[in-house]
Amino acid sequence: QASEEASLRALESLMTEFFHNCTTNERKREIEELLNNFAQQIGAWRFCLYFLSSTRNDYVMMYSLTVFENLINKMWLGVPSQDKMEIRSCLPKLLLAHHKTLPYFIRNKLCKVIVDIGRQDWPMFYHDFFTNILQLIQSPVTTPLGLIMLKTTSEELACPREDLSVARKEELRKLLLEQVQTVLGLLTGILESIWDKHSATAATPPPSPTSGESGDLLSSLLQSPSAAKLLNQPIPILDTDSEYICSLALECLAHLFSWIPLSTSITPSLLTTIFHFARFGCDTRARKMSSVNGSSPSALLGQERGRLGVLAMACINELMSKNCVPMEFEEYLLRMFQQTFYLLQKITRENNAHTVKSRLEELDESYIEKFTDFLRLFVSVHLRRIESYSQFPVVEFLALLFKYTFHQPTHEGYFSCLDIWTLFLDYLTSKIKSRLADKEAVLNRYEDALVLLLTEVLNRIQFRYNQAQLEELDDETLDDDQQTEWQRYLRQSLEVVAKVMELLPTHAFSTLFPVLQDNLEVYLGLQQFVVTSGTGNNHPLTVCSSLFHHCKTTPDLLWCWSRCVQSLCTVMCVCTPRLVKVTLYGSQIKLYNIETAVPSVLKPDLIDVHAQSLAALQAYAHWLAQFYSEVHRQNPEQFISLVSTALEAITPLISSKVQEKLLLSACHLLVSLATTVRPVFLISIPAVQKVFNRITDTSAQRLPDKAQVLVCRALSNVLLLPWPNLPESEQQWAVRSTNHASLVSALTRDYRQLKATASLPQRKVQLEDTKVIIHQTLSVLEDIVESVSGESTKSRQICYQSLQESVQVSLALFPAFIHQSGIT
Repeated sequence: QASEEASLRALESLMTEFFHNCTTNERKREIEELLNNFAQQIGAWRFCLYFLSSTRNDYVMMYSLTVFENLINKMWLGVPSQDKMEIRSCLPKLLLAHHKTLPYFIRNKLCKVIVDIGRQDWPMFYHDFFTNILQLIQSPVTTPLGLIMLKTTSEELACPREDLSVARKEELRKLLLEQVQTVLGLLTGILESIWDKHSATAATPPPSPTSGESGDLLSSLLQSPSAAKLLNQPIPILDTDSEYICSLALECLAHLFSWIPLSTSITPSLLTTIFHFARFGCDTRARKMSSVNGSSPSALLGQERGRLGVLAMACINELMSKNCVPMEFEEYLLRMFQQTFYLLQKITRENNAHTVKSRLEELDESYIEKFTDFLRLFVSVHLRRIESYSQFPVVEFLALLFKYTFHQPTHEGYFSCLDIWTLFLDYLTSKIKSRLADKEAVLNRYEDALVLLLTEVLNRIQFRYNQAQLEELDDETLDDDQQTEWQRYLRQSLEVVAKVMELLPTHAFSTLFPVLQDNLEVYLGLQQFVVTSGTGNNHPLTVCSSLFHHCKTTPDLLWCWSRCVQSLCTVMCVCTPRLVKVTLYGSQIKLYNIETAVPSVLKPDLIDVHAQSLAALQAYAHWLAQFYSEVHRQNPEQFISLVSTALEAITPLISSKVQEKLLLSACHLLVSLATTVRPVFLISIPAVQKVFNRITDTSAQRLPDKAQVLVCRALSNVLLLPWPNLPESEQQWAVRSTNHASLVSALTRDYRQLKATASLPQRKVQLEDTKVIIHQTLSVLEDIVESVSGESTKSRQICYQSLQESVQVSLALFPAFIHQSGIT
């Protein structure tokens, strides 16, 4: 006894010294070594048992429990049977005797150590391990302790670490599954009894003046007046102890649901009870919990009543996340959806006291997150099986989801809801593709909801409707995806818009066109604000916020527009000339060259509008090709005008002085015209001849590598690819072959001159210059070859002939440069 007492005092002194601010790292290492040596001694656990029962020093208790933890998890096989029996007997007694006075983290650690023993010995050597837990739960005095033990057991035995054998893991899971029905019954009983006890004392409030406003929807959701009445009962005020027990029970259920399969063990009674507690989250913020005899975690001391709602929704979401639903559980699942959508209806209801947004703002953020998670799981995992139930009104659900989405109090909440709509639109698109015969019926069912969604999302990205919120968005800080908050907001919104467009192109056209038209009118009116200085630079006279706002959204509207119109050939004749006009306008007044007092405010947006108008026109290339095939024999004037004007817009941008984003957009459009449209007159257009001269002029500054490759591909394809709608006899292959050989010769002039000096030694600077020429030339030639690899034999033959000399040069250079990094 004296020895144990002395050891305890020494240990307390060491632990206090270890954690003291003035203790050096060297001294801490010495103490650590002493403690480790002590823990390795045979019988050290006996001292630790004494320490646990005799000290109030948190450090000493935690150290003692760590000794037990290491003993059980790392050395248990070598511990004598008698010692194991003593440990299995003493630790639970210690827990039972002191659980109310121990700090919560010590109590939880002690529970974990006892569960670790069960992990090793239950049921063979520790047959009453689980029985003891059930008894603790059933005794009112120890219910919280039993629930903590149950949750720890679920965590450590159902999902054990890798140090257990596969056979033992399977054995533990099987043993736990045998207990599931009993455990769920106990947890149901605890939650029901607390609810019933406090419901009996809750005063029934007078009927709400708005209570009748949604009766029809509630009836259609619940299919039962009694169920609706049950969920409309007032939420009871729980005492602190009851709240604590309920929170523990719900935490247990959430973890159990994470690994047990869906089965009839999860009874309707349990589900209804969980939904009762989910209603706590729909309540506005209420009083906070107080301490539970000093034994509840400090994290719980200040938790709000709404936490029960969060925990209940966590239980529901664990069930929702399971994709494998047995036939007998589908009815339960339907009931779950009905009850959850009753809650959704409750939190999106407006009355004299609350708007929907103000109601959502008053709810716990965590509850809103859990509710959004539920909606995401419903749409992504279960909508396909629930949609067929006549008892479930999907269209009404979408109406609730719409209200929930567009009254979110935070940007993150809104983003999450847009994700849900994206999932729904993907589901709808997939369903239509697999059931083309029913396409009209499916679209008719959802048309009103989709049009409403499209309109509202478009309104949310326009400053005229949503200026306050849009001005809050950060457009400077980049996230992990290299997007600003503004870009994310716009892109997620327009992704939803684009998906609706694919489903309802005609509606999309009529909704989006006026919005885009309005923005483009502002853009096309910019010239009145611009003057040209003597140096040729453009200066805007004024930059008003309205102008800034329009230019901010126009590029993305153009992107969306290009996706929409491709499926509507009937409107292409109207849209394409308009778009060509926009691209030419940007090139003519050179908005990309403007100088502003604050360069970051307007210039990037004007460049974006210009670049996106070129990209949108590129998206129309397939329609232009189709239009060409229809008019090439008669009345081709409009087509020729469109292509010629587009090239007038492109040519000024093929310059190393133009911003790369704009330059690359122009290059990609040129490639599309040369590769997809392929008009016979392309090479004779002055703008194209100008590009030929620019790219083959050795005195002109070379374009950036990527742009150079694209322009060379376009010019090569103009000469190599067969013209559509013409017979072989009219393809003019001889002339085109000569011209292509001249083009390649000009592009490879410097490269071919390297052959003469290939075998001579080169100075370092000269060598680097040579490597640059090789890299630049071969990049262009490789791209030219790849672009015709799938084309006609004639195209490939001409390409082969043009490249003959360059191939010979490459073979000569190969031995000299085979070991040079960056070339091979």
